[in-house]
Amino acid sequence: MDLGPLHDMMNLAKRAAPEQGGVISGINPIAFTTTDPIRIWIIQLAIILGMTQLLSLVMARIRQPRVIAEVIAGVLLGPTVMGRIPNFTNSIFPAASIPYLSLTATIGLVLFLFLTALEVDVRIMKRNAKSTLFISFAGIIIPFGLGAAVAVPIYKSFVDQSNNFGYFVLFVGVAMSITAFPVLCRILTELKLLDTTVGVVVLSAGVGNDVVGWVLLALTVALVNASGGLTALYVLLASVAWTLFMLYPVKWAFHLVARRTGSLENGQPTPMMMIITLMMVFISAFMTDILGVHAIFGAFIAGLIIPHEGGFAISLVEKLEDFITIILVPIYFTLSGLKTNLGLLNTGKAWGYTILLCAIAFVGKFFGCVAAARTFKFNWRESSTIGVLMSCKGLVELIVLNIGLQAGILDQRLFSMFVVMALVLTFMTTPIVLTIYPPKYRKLGVDAIMPKEKADEEEKVTPPTPAPRDEAGFKSRFSVILNRLEHVPAIMTLTQLLQPSQSSVTLAPSTRGESSNGSNPNIASAELSVQLDALRLIELTDRTSAVMQSSEADDIIRRDALLSIVRTFGYINAMPVTTSLSVVPYESFSNSVASHAREKESDLVIIPWYAGPEEGAQVGTFNPFENLFGQGRGASNEKSSLAIYSHFVRHVFANNPSDVALFVDRGISLLTEGQQAVHGQHILFPFFGGPDDRLALSFVVQLCANTSITATVLRVKMVERDTLTPTETGETDVKNLPVPHSATVMSHSGFPDTLYAPPTTQTRMESQNADGLAFARFIGGERPALPGNVEAALRRIKFEDLVTSQPLAELIQRANEESATLVQTKKGLLLVVGRGRRMAVASHHAELKTIVQEYTDKGMGRISGDVSRTLGDVATAFMAGVKANLLVMQAAMPAIEE
Repeated sequence: MDLGPLHDMMNLAKRAAPEQGGVISGINPIAFTTTDPIRIWIIQLAIILGMTQLLSLVMARIRQPRVIAEVIAGVLLGPTVMGRIPNFTNSIFPAASIPYLSLTATIGLVLFLFLTALEVDVRIMKRNAKSTLFISFAGIIIPFGLGAAVAVPIYKSFVDQSNNFGYFVLFVGVAMSITAFPVLCRILTELKLLDTTVGVVVLSAGVGNDVVGWVLLALTVALVNASGGLTALYVLLASVAWTLFMLYPVKWAFHLVARRTGSLENGQPTPMMMIITLMMVFISAFMTDILGVHAIFGAFIAGLIIPHEGGFAISLVEKLEDFITIILVPIYFTLSGLKTNLGLLNTGKAWGYTILLCAIAFVGKFFGCVAAARTFKFNWRESSTIGVLMSCKGLVELIVLNIGLQAGILDQRLFSMFVVMALVLTFMTTPIVLTIYPPKYRKLGVDAIMPKEKADEEEKVTPPTPAPRDEAGFKSRFSVILNRLEHVPAIMTLTQLLQPSQSSVTLAPSTRGESSNGSNPNIASAELSVQLDALRLIELTDRTSAVMQSSEADDIIRRDALLSIVRTFGYINAMPVTTSLSVVPYESFSNSVASHAREKESDLVIIPWYAGPEEGAQVGTFNPFENLFGQGRGASNEKSSLAIYSHFVRHVFANNPSDVALFVDRGISLLTEGQQAVHGQHILFPFFGGPDDRLALSFVVQLCANTSITATVLRVKMVERDTLTPTETGETDVKNLPVPHSATVMSHSGFPDTLYAPPTTQTRMESQNADGLAFARFIGGERPALPGNVEAALRRIKFEDLVTSQPLAELIQRANEESATLVQTKKGLLLVVGRGRRMAVASHHAELKTIVQEYTDKGMGRISGDVSRTLGDVATAFMAGVKANLLVMQAAMPAIEE
């Protein structure tokens, strides 16, 4: 039997079948093959993402946009630096693998331009149409002219004369007139300029500049790709026709489908709408590409037709942005860096023209926009800021340069020169703006409407004049802070208790708010008006959706669920409510709270803190590496979340200009206790002395103006063990610190601690005298006459003295006894304490240490030092020993005399 054909077939199968053993069989894992390009692609992706992430951490420290890190990473990986390592480029970025990497990058670029168009909100331009158009066109025409002028010597010195001179001049003019709108949005948000008149105008002008720039670039690409003038005209007309088709019939149909599917009403695209949206993006990109322009223009047009109503656009971005901006976009801009070879700039002439490009690009934008801004009565400082911001290049400029390189308009040396120009102008934007336009000179825009006239004088922002307080010292204007849904019940509970009584609620506006009925500002009656100013905090991240939330804050305020709940609560309880929204980095939350309190002239800032009955005290030590490895704010690690929130609270305590109250919601409802309805509240307040306790005493009296609230005030006097004489203890947590009043210093965890001067005999005497005067207002036969509502409140308060050597243990026992008694009387228990970290007359450190150890030994959890630094010693003891809601109060910091 002839087996020859069988052997031939087996040999053929061996040759056709690829090796399946992988690295075990000795295959080089980084070797590139067209049949299996995924291996080298993953290696390239890992290197690109690792390099860009490390550089972005460095750039973030100096407040630079991420795109700079991405391009610098490409430059370092390219022929300029690492390409000089023998065999590095051939092994990691072989020429045969670049098309696969470029395809991925192009897909990312198409989707990124779609996201960029979603950031463009034409409604912003309509608010300041005249000034916006004038500044926008001034920022295009002058740079375009200067760019065309400098293109002439560059063409003669660096460009092959066979290339079309007119196309090159047109391209350089477009490159000089571009403003990077996506990066501009992030810079404005990072520098907190979005709500200023300068920020509004720059954002509006940036939208117009961006749209006109893309139109000019599309025209340039059409001319370059066309074989003749008539063909270019046909390409341009076909592109215009497609644009009109997308902006009208397709937009109408898309909006109709979005309404029919409920996506607009719910503010969330359905899976079907996601499919339709992505198909529309790629079809539009395909059409503009085959028409002879570029695929990115079709994606940009598709983004312009997406509705912004109901937060639909923001929700759409949230579903796409991470994959695009974290994976795909870095590949594109790293490829830009790989194409950049600074080694080609090896002559003085090349560097001279590079510097000239930087100067022309900045001067054209700067002086053009400054002149236009001065025409609309901006002062010199504001006009200069507008000019600097409009000169920012960034992402869009690099996209334009890549298109020019792909179209053959630029060679690698010219491309490198223009990349250096884009990086320099983007890098210098933030430091120059911070120098010429610091916060003290900024003026807020009112509904983004420009003032008719602006004075040229540099007027610094001055704090408002405080309004007179109520005769009884009661507070009427409260700022409440919201950033989580679970904070709403605590805010509603506490503000409900602030109402004097259901029958005495009035709608009279605050003396410092907008008056609608001309009520008497000097309120000294029982019907004290209570007004809430709710501040919604949203964290600003590098995500596009966060930037869109910041720029669309007016719409978000109207539809935000948390603010809507607070407004409805105020309406039901006849309580005036104003709402504000701040989209800032998490580290700036406390600064936003302080600015809000200063702007609204708040009497008291209320911070809610939800902590369950068992978990509330288990705040762990902050680990600075958690954010880097994914265990930060967004992680499910609850202890880390509580720790970070506690540091935010400490920031507010340290920086806020007004009184602060921290309401710790232990998950014990003030409305129901078990299955029985609670018909009132009883407050237990231990008074040790000091400014915080004096503030708490006054607030307890105000709360008792509500007829359903009673209180017990315990004036605590510490004695040494086995004695009956009160002792003056000089122990304190802070030793030998020569601080005049108070100071904010950094703790071992990198967060601020508020430290106070040691209580000397003089300061102790002053504090005790102030304590005596505070009590003399409310008790004693010689106290002054008080308004009727205060007299009624005092009748619901029982004052007692507590002399003990172990005050914390006694207070825990007393609170538990009160809680057990109140269950029978259908009342809830609310513990009110002063934070007691400023000029306190006694130290509880030793006793608190014993209580915390007992809490740990019982297996109930662990209480770290961060808890006592945040809440104070007395509140920490209550957290460990009593299951009740807690109100911790701190008086406003005294001004430090310079």
